[in-house]
Amino acid sequence: MKRHDPIPVTVLTGFLGSGKTTLLNRLLKDPQLTDTAVIVNEFGDVGIDHLLVEQSSDGVIELSDGCLCCTVRGELVDTLAELVDRLQTGRIERLRRIVIETTGLADPAPVLQAVMGHPVLVDSLRLDGVITTLDALNAIGTLDRHEEAVKQVAVADRIVLTKTDLAEDAPLDALRARIGALNPGAPLLDAQEAQTGYAALFDCGLYDPETKTADVQRWLRDEAIAAAHHHHHHHHDVNRHDARIRAFTLVHDGLVDRDAIAMFIDLLRSAHSERVLRMKGIVGLSDNPERPLVIHGVQGTFHPPARLPSWPDNDRRTRIVVITRDLGEDFVRDLFGAFAGQPAADRADRVALESNPLVVPGHRF
Repeated sequence: MKRHDPIPVTVLTGFLGSGKTTLLNRLLKDPQLTDTAVIVNEFGDVGIDHLLVEQSSDGVIELSDGCLCCTVRGELVDTLAELVDRLQTGRIERLRRIVIETTGLADPAPVLQAVMGHPVLVDSLRLDGVITTLDALNAIGTLDRHEEAVKQVAVADRIVLTKTDLAEDAPLDALRARIGALNPGAPLLDAQEAQTGYAALFDCGLYDPETKTADVQRWLRDEAIAAAHHHHHHHHDVNRHDARIRAFTLVHDGLVDRDAIAMFIDLLRSAHSERVLRMKGIVGLSDNPERPLVIHGVQGTFHPPARLPSWPDNDRRTRIVVITRDLGEDFVRDLFGAFAGQPAADRADRVALESNPLVVPGHRF
């Protein structure tokens, strides 16, 4: 990796006992994960999990007491900044990737925000993806009882089902359907299958290191979300935690004004930041139709928007994938339509009444 290339960061999350460390142990034996720094989070007074990670101590950084979503967040930023500094000053010869393994109790959003929104780190790191593990034996009960587990699934780019070899009597079809309704855009993989390795789990971000281009289809997976939406429009038939989550795609055939898309994002961020779990998309802008805009946000934090040098394929539609919690799909669609110039009777009045936000300045597009 060239020194100036942003370092890809992968967040490995999953509820307690879901097999994160076992998966990490296996992945670290892959030659493609050479020169990877692994940050292992600990919860409690005594660190245990890091002893199970079969990696030399030089490659594993253990974060002390606390979980990544609370007391240790500042330490995470400091650790990432130190890694970047070591690379830039030559104290580390190569650093191809960073993997952050969170505690099972962690809300992954603050971890993603630390990578995407820190003013110094944002130029040196790029979020590659979120991998969430689910224990096939206990996943349904975990999702029923713990909202954190539901959120871990909802924001994932890849979901790995573990212990399927021990779950012969478990309702795996029902579990897969439930996961598909929660996050249809994330491929569901079986940890027992040989192909669930580096190629399936990593390099799932926007940037494709092999082709040196933006792989929008792999990143957005908006077609999978649209297909699932057709079959599972509003999943009210599942547990109440699940029913709070919605995943959908905003599609617009025309071009969008740069200021309009900025106002749309600022409106959601200022009024509903905690409800927008994740948003990522590619937008065709009217000021330069040949160079689309890429947006990526986690709750209230958005990565600085970037203009691609060109459209990566022949699909030039604006496509924005949105994952929300306790925020209606129709409201988001109406709000986007108002700013994108999509006609609808009294839409603007309804949007104004439902949001009533205080718009705050955001990134310039």
